[in-house]
Formats: sequence, C-alpha cells, structure tokens
Amino acid sequence: MEIVVWIGAALSVIGLSGIVYSIITVTKAKRAGLSDEEMRARLARILPINLVALLISMIGLMAVVVGVMLG
Repeated sequence: MEIVVWIGAALSVIGLSGIVYSIITVTKAKRAGLSDEEMRARLARILPINLVALLISMIGLMAVVVGVMLG
C-alpha cells in the first residue's frame, strides 16, 4: 500500500501547485486594475482551474489516508 501513499502525495502536490497558480493569477489580476467586467471574465477563466486543483488535491489526500489505513 506504500505505492498508494506515494501516488496520493504526488496528486496532492499537483493539486497544491494548481491552487498556488490560481492564487498568483488572481493576485496579478487584482493588481492590474481591470474594470469590473474584465475582472469577472478573468476570474471566470481561473475558477475551473481552481476547482479542478482542489478536486485533485482532495483525491490525493484521500489516497494517502486509505494507503496509511490499509498499509
């Protein structure tokens, strides 16, 4: 079950990097001084990336827990 833990850890790192990317992108968008419509459009493009990153991270953490409990 050690492989499940390592796969889960890798998925968690991938998800975390997606979350960090979302945070950096939103911060740059805020500093750009965009209008309300442009800001909404940019955030609408970032939201799915953020949600997928959270999902991948959650699956990875679940895999780590399952691997630890079974192994």
